[in-house]
Amino acid sequence: MDKTLVIMAAGMGSRYGGLKQLEPVGPDGSLIIDYSIYDAKRAGFNKVVFIIKKEIEQQFYEAIGKRIEKHIKVEYVFQELDAIPKGFSIPKDRVKPWGTGQAILECKNVINEPFLVINADDFYGKDAYQAMADWIELEKPDKTKPYKISMAGYILKNTLSDTGHVARGVCEVNEDGFLTDINERLKVQKKQGQTKFAIEDDTWVDVDENSFVSMNMWGLGAHMPKEIESRFQNFLENEVPKNPLKAEFLLPNIIRDILHEKLCTVKVVPTNERWFGVTYKEDKESVISAIKQKIELGEYPAILWG
Repeated sequence: MDKTLVIMAAGMGSRYGGLKQLEPVGPDGSLIIDYSIYDAKRAGFNKVVFIIKKEIEQQFYEAIGKRIEKHIKVEYVFQELDAIPKGFSIPKDRVKPWGTGQAILECKNVINEPFLVINADDFYGKDAYQAMADWIELEKPDKTKPYKISMAGYILKNTLSDTGHVARGVCEVNEDGFLTDINERLKVQKKQGQTKFAIEDDTWVDVDENSFVSMNMWGLGAHMPKEIESRFQNFLENEVPKNPLKAEFLLPNIIRDILHEKLCTVKVVPTNERWFGVTYKEDKESVISAIKQKIELGEYPAILWG
């Protein structure tokens, strides 16, 4: 069964300070994206779609695409601020694109098969890719309602940064392993030995470190970009006027809305993999160390594409 990996790489990494997608972390100069594609390919994915900004197309191609296209079919889509329906205008002083929901919408003309969505700067681990590939093969998600969606369920304590706070979608899951709700926590970190999240007045609240969280690894059917399209117009009409410079059309929120409307089921596919990422510049060395250890354990070759 054909399966596509969609990599969201349009973010410029404001907290990190530059194009963190292009930072080498492997001993052979491989990037986190290389390891993601390597893991997906050996789990049976046969195409990758990169979502990037047009302005970095050449730089991205030279650093990643030219190398990757030798090993797997590659397509590109561009996430841009001006990619909005007729009748809408960009708010004055708005500079950032509209969020991960818009990113997936831009894939509507290149995806005709079930797909897996990931972030470009997150290291998910090979077992997560295999588990999600197995779910796609078993469930064969399509346009039949209720839609079948899956989410890789990471344990919160396995996804924290030693450097600073992270944003996590903390999940509520029923006894059958299906998602019932997801709550975006924009600041989660360890404080005084306890995992906490911050609310608006910067009050810190305890959160169960064994909770399932979303790392934006979603298994979706080919119809989903079209489902998102009508919701994007509603977002532009109703949410942007409230917060014209910062309102974001986020994939987890879209899936939560579809779930609450009883238009889908979301299977939480558990993984014990430990997440690694470069949210902050200081995270890079810990990622390099973790990959080195995995190579020593035989999970990856020292020369990834050799």
